[in-house]
Amino acid sequence: MIAINNLSYLIGDRPLYEKASLHIKPQDRIGLIGLNGKGKSTLLHLIIGNYQATEGEISKSKDCTIGFLNQDLLSYQSDESILTVAMQAFERANQLQKRIEDILKKMETDYNESLVDKLTKAQEEYETLGGYSLQSEAEAILEGIGFKTADLSRPLREFSGGWRMRVMLAKLLLQKPSLLMLDEPTNHLDLPSIEWVENYLKTYEGAFIVVSHDRRFLDQVTTSTVEVARRKLTQYSGNYSFYLKEKVQREEIQKNAFENQQQQIRQTERFVERFRAKATKARQVQSRVKALERMDLIEDVVDENITMNFQFGFKQKSGRFIIELNDISKSYGDLQILKHTTATIERGDKIAMIGANGKGKSTMLRIIAGTEPIEGERKEGFNVNTAFYAQHQLEALTVENEILDELKQAGSLKSESELRGILGCFLFQGDEVFKKIKVLSGGEKSRVALAKTLLSEANFLMMDEPTNHLDFLSVNILVQALQQYEGTFVIVSHDRDFISQIANKIWYIEDHELKEYPGTYEEYEYWLKQNAKPEKVETQTKQKAVKKEKPRLNNETEKELKSLKKTVSDLENDIEKLEKQKAELEAELGNPEIFKDHEKLSDVSNRHQKVVKQLEEKNTEWEITAERIDELED
Repeated sequence: MIAINNLSYLIGDRPLYEKASLHIKPQDRIGLIGLNGKGKSTLLHLIIGNYQATEGEISKSKDCTIGFLNQDLLSYQSDESILTVAMQAFERANQLQKRIEDILKKMETDYNESLVDKLTKAQEEYETLGGYSLQSEAEAILEGIGFKTADLSRPLREFSGGWRMRVMLAKLLLQKPSLLMLDEPTNHLDLPSIEWVENYLKTYEGAFIVVSHDRRFLDQVTTSTVEVARRKLTQYSGNYSFYLKEKVQREEIQKNAFENQQQQIRQTERFVERFRAKATKARQVQSRVKALERMDLIEDVVDENITMNFQFGFKQKSGRFIIELNDISKSYGDLQILKHTTATIERGDKIAMIGANGKGKSTMLRIIAGTEPIEGERKEGFNVNTAFYAQHQLEALTVENEILDELKQAGSLKSESELRGILGCFLFQGDEVFKKIKVLSGGEKSRVALAKTLLSEANFLMMDEPTNHLDFLSVNILVQALQQYEGTFVIVSHDRDFISQIANKIWYIEDHELKEYPGTYEEYEYWLKQNAKPEKVETQTKQKAVKKEKPRLNNETEKELKSLKKTVSDLENDIEKLEKQKAELEAELGNPEIFKDHEKLSDVSNRHQKVVKQLEEKNTEWEITAERIDELED
């Protein structure tokens, strides 16, 4: 579909790509990863034709259509409703609809066979394109990514940049291009919307490339990973977790090859140096000099994993209670956010606040900070020193300051060498600490603002979406800093992998009340799934109660139902036994010792395949029988 061959691209005299190659096939699901500033977004612009390659070529098949979601779309505005903007995706259908309307208007005063023929043809094509169901399709996608039904008629201009980006995403999904390119699509989505997009992309018929720093998202939707590093594109045949494992193996091979080659070079150089002056060895010396010149040098492995060796501390320890909220209510006009809610933050709490946008997470942070007027009581504990990090604070950085000077203003008494050490932890090496804030990228500004927040020596941190615009390495640095931090924090985030590494409590807002799960994010997810079961049982109980009120069945139907229910019960027992056997066999296959005994491995594998097949057959039989029971009971 798209072939990138020997691509080179220069920014000034700095090569971003050198002879890089990549082939994108139909239905590829690619995660494009790499450090910030290495050229991920640039590659997408090169593919779509916004930038021109310095050397090499990018060829596309004739039928290849491309949809590109990028951060520039944040500034797009329109007075049209968001539903109308999203439906601009159906260009041909919209043209036909306008044509049909014009013909019908003409027919009111001039009814003739020619107009009838044109109307019939336009309506047939419109119906073939699914024109009559396009609006409901657009509504479903907009609501899937977080818009309420009432929002669909509101003008796009009324929404913030993040919500406008969602409309652009909906429009692209509706266009269904053969290649979808998404640059950081989860930055402006909440958790329910991220999960909706994940499910949508899993069944997407075309190919897509996703630039994202959300590890869980990449693992869910991608089947291939392309790393941008050392001016090349390196492809791995699996998702992000697969890439991490495979990269370790590749780097080990590369490291060995590099060391072997270096040893060979040293031996050759010693030979040349030793026999350079001997006429009898002149031919051999010359031959080895030429061999060195022709040699393709193997690059050494660069370790991109940075371990923080700095402890972020604070001068004063807080009291046991940080913040107490008693009977808090908050509303904006008729919009109720919180109603009679109570919460306590204790010293040592590491809280992640999650949930859908619009539920009041950011409002809750401001209430905790004491900057939001409320009904109820907010009590701050003893010796609480607070620092607040939010995306808008990037704009609060002094643009004319150098990075080092900006950190000196953070209120810390640390020496310049200590500050440079901290900046090194945040990926600012050597003379980079003298860069002015105004020339930094969004990700670099985020790292400076985060360093300032952690340097403030506050014993209570509040952070609103701190991982936005950070690459994997920067997120890893933040995770390490927060894991070492001995104070208390509340963090709003939609990055599930990040939350799972730093939080010991989960907060969410439900029915205008702040609720708490006292455990990690993985435990919360498990609890959520388990908690859903009673609701299902209750629903089934209600359904059965309704069914009991229906008229009595005749004798033959009752006999058939009795037999079918006995069959279902027997099948459920069989399925339970088979699932237990399957789990036991999988545990055996998961034991590394079994691979030493080929005969046993073959036997267990065969038994496992047999059980899986039986399980599929029993499940199919159960579904057919259960459907028949439903038919009879209805």
